[in-house]
Amino acid sequence: MKTLSRSLLILALSATGTAFAQDPHAGHAKPKTKAGAHDAHAGHHIPTAKDDPHAGHDMAAMDHSAHDSDPHAGHSMPATKTDPHAGHDMGVMGHSAHDPEPHVGHTMPAAKSGPHTSHRTPDLPASATPREPVPAPTAEDFAAAFPTLAPHAMEHAPAFNSLVVFDHLEAWDNAHGSGQTWGIDSWFGGDIHRLWLRSEGERSESRVQDWSADALYGRAISPWWDFVAGVRHDNGRDSPDLTRAAVGFQGMAPYKFEVSAMAYLGGTRKAELVVEAEYDVLLTNRLILQPVVEANLVADDDPQRGVGKGLSSVEAGLRLRYEITRRFAPYVGFVHERVYGNTADLHRDAGAAVSESRWVAGVRLWF
Repeated sequence: MKTLSRSLLILALSATGTAFAQDPHAGHAKPKTKAGAHDAHAGHHIPTAKDDPHAGHDMAAMDHSAHDSDPHAGHSMPATKTDPHAGHDMGVMGHSAHDPEPHVGHTMPAAKSGPHTSHRTPDLPASATPREPVPAPTAEDFAAAFPTLAPHAMEHAPAFNSLVVFDHLEAWDNAHGSGQTWGIDSWFGGDIHRLWLRSEGERSESRVQDWSADALYGRAISPWWDFVAGVRHDNGRDSPDLTRAAVGFQGMAPYKFEVSAMAYLGGTRKAELVVEAEYDVLLTNRLILQPVVEANLVADDDPQRGVGKGLSSVEAGLRLRYEITRRFAPYVGFVHERVYGNTADLHRDAGAAVSESRWVAGVRLWF
């Protein structure tokens, strides 16, 4: 009996050991599943973390059907910064990863739109002709680019120049008759020293009435002003000739006013100051409006010529010219002249008017 019990115990232990050897999960508690539920892992060999290269991956959302085409489908990948070179074929670039500018020298063809578009730089065809290198400069090239200059070989403006300007050459007609007047201003010389020749006068009733001529030496004292000195000669139909010394300044004042201030010394008048100012208003590039004002002040009476001391006369003119060329410009204008003080008294005594207005038409030219 004892022998039989011992045999049964040995058989039971042997059977238990065999079951443990066949089922590694034997004796483990398994979670209950709903009835009829299919266990996807039933009969599968579950590898350990050491055997599984994806151990620790989030497998909850994995779609097992994707394992056939994409081994990483369903894996949670860590977020990375956007790579500007993603999708570029870097094999043909030949640049080090540490180049300061990775795109220098790259030819980036325009890519068609698409999520998987590749930006691979196309290879040049084998038949493409390479660009010829710039040839090295020769001694002849250097000699042509940098010629040897002889002393004082540079060209300069000529030392002697001249300019003759008919500032006004015009005809007029009013209630007192008709006539013509002229005004010429010219110079000859260089930038510093010049000879100035001037003349102005009036012609009416087919005869020259009054005229004057100046011969002056001029020296530049600044880029805009000249000092002039010389002689002036006056002549008139009903008065004796008069020659006087002349001295003064002329040039361009601020805001481009052309100004002349001349003092004439000697003769019956003792001294006379003539101040003139003019300005060019450019209405267009060729249409120019020129206002002119001239005033005379006399130190003593000169009854033979109808001039009294003090403010003798003021003349104001407004001329509109059109420059067909810079050298030739016809114009029309209006001139008003009035005498004052003792000069006005002398005019009244002689039966002459103290003021005069006239329309003028003429031409301005220079050469």
